[in-house]
Amino acid sequence: MSRSPERLAVLALALILATGPAAAAWADPEDTVAGVEDIVTPVEDVIAEVESLDGAESESKQGDQVTVALTSDVLFALDRAVLTPRARQRLRGVAERIRTDSAGGTVRIEGHTDDQGTEVYNDALSLRRAQAVRQVLARQLSQVTFQAMGFGERRPKVANAVQGRPVRENQAKNRRVEIIFNAKR
Repeated sequence: MSRSPERLAVLALALILATGPAAAAWADPEDTVAGVEDIVTPVEDVIAEVESLDGAESESKQGDQVTVALTSDVLFALDRAVLTPRARQRLRGVAERIRTDSAGGTVRIEGHTDDQGTEVYNDALSLRRAQAVRQVLARQLSQVTFQAMGFGERRPKVANAVQGRPVRENQAKNRRVEIIFNAKR
């Protein structure tokens, strides 16, 4: 027998309808006999994401793993892998966060693109962007080991298109560089 809350609600409603609402309201608890079932439902991992007011940066935590995502639109000019002055300012804040909160180990830097362009082009661009971020962070955190990877368009954060139509806001969210490290407990 299924133990879903919906099924239990239907059974309770059927009991009330069969005996009448007055009988259910005035029944002597000692005369009422009913089976009790445990309600067990699985809980998925809950991953909360906090986004900056300007939408340029977000942070999520799953267990000890912290992911800081910076939109490529803030970090780079279109189709480029040279960091903007604004990007260097953001990366100083990320470096400070790694310095104070990291438990050590390798910090992964993952570049991502939207679905515009060829797969080969996007793979190369995402890797060059991850390497540019790694280079700046490595200068600020000389004792930290970094690993830069490019995933192109293979790991979108959200769907690039909805009902076959490109969604610019979604494409912008997918153009990002993620810095991933393990936090101290």
